[in-house]
Amino acid sequence: MSVVAGPVELIEHARAVHRPLPEAVGRALAASRIIEAAPDPYVAGHWCLKAGSKVGAVSVTVPGTGPVTVRITPKVPMARLFFLLGYSLDPRGWRDGQVDVAEHREVLPALAHAFERQVEGALRAGLIQGYRTIEDTALVVRGRIHEAEQVRKRFGAVLPVEIAYDEFTTDIPENRLLRAATERLLRLPGVPRPVRARLLHQRTRLADVSPLVRGQRLPEWRPSRLNARYQHALHLAGAILDGASAEHRPGGLRIDGFLFDMNKVFEDFVCVALREALYPYGGRGVLQAKGVHLDEEERVRMQPDFVWYGDGNPGRPLAVVDAKYKVENKYGYPGADLYQMLAYCTALGLPAGHLVYAKGNAPHAGHRVREAGIVLHQHALDLDQSPEGLLTEVRKLAREMAATAHGC
Repeated sequence: MSVVAGPVELIEHARAVHRPLPEAVGRALAASRIIEAAPDPYVAGHWCLKAGSKVGAVSVTVPGTGPVTVRITPKVPMARLFFLLGYSLDPRGWRDGQVDVAEHREVLPALAHAFERQVEGALRAGLIQGYRTIEDTALVVRGRIHEAEQVRKRFGAVLPVEIAYDEFTTDIPENRLLRAATERLLRLPGVPRPVRARLLHQRTRLADVSPLVRGQRLPEWRPSRLNARYQHALHLAGAILDGASAEHRPGGLRIDGFLFDMNKVFEDFVCVALREALYPYGGRGVLQAKGVHLDEEERVRMQPDFVWYGDGNPGRPLAVVDAKYKVENKYGYPGADLYQMLAYCTALGLPAGHLVYAKGNAPHAGHRVREAGIVLHQHALDLDQSPEGLLTEVRKLAREMAATAHGC
């Protein structure tokens, strides 16, 4: 029997949603691990669905049934989500209001609209060009002879010649990334028809650019004066290609769509914003710090979200921060977070550590650990406020960290 299930609308961290679903569809959602899905113990034929930390839209298909589309919307306003994302990608060039999300209230339509507007701005003056090294086989010499390839392939023959030359072309990493992100969005379910039409127009502009080969690493680009008008579009293109989700699971389950992990979006924003706020105090901020071990034999590795080191190489650790996209409940924050931060402080030899949460009942709480004297700070960052308010709170935290580190 073919069953076609309608879209499932969810709000992240909301109360569980109870929906009547065919058992095959419910099991497919549970196996997808996109959301928590379990049979309702009280109502036959109903399933209890709950969103985790991911937001976006995916289509889940299992043999014998039609696709079910899962749409998960964030708690924060859409413009705020894109500010958090954009600031973590480009803190010195991104400001609130630069990304136009129109009136869209769901992630995928807003992302598609925002990206298309950025591409339109980037390509309005035409495609940028650059030099690209071409390796070819020819009967005449152009550029330089690729001697190693000539010996390996031709065994001393004079013709044809293995050559390499630089060509001034539009087929460069920047344009290839824009084309790949455009095509990715066109394949996803839930992109509004007007936005899809505009994306098709942008793909036509990029038709002479080579498509990316599936499975290969994304081409690298570096900010420069020449690609300045491309940079916001390229940052969004990177987010689109990194957040793409298309895979097969055991049993023939197929998942196709796009998801942002709000844990990572929040973590990246907090860490990048802290690094920027600490510049006036010297030292260096390291995201996802490596080389931190709990034990003296260095067998137990740890990776704090953010470590601020003093000047010098290697610099002395001055502060450690972990960001958590969690909301305080009536019982407070999870104790496991405090244990984790205590381990970071112990391994780094720090008298204090900082946990930053998405929201809480109080802006700050401190816990002094018995027999250790280490103070574990818990900070609440309210994402409902303006971007400038968010950055002001981060700068305040940076001042506190600097004062503690320098004994003020």
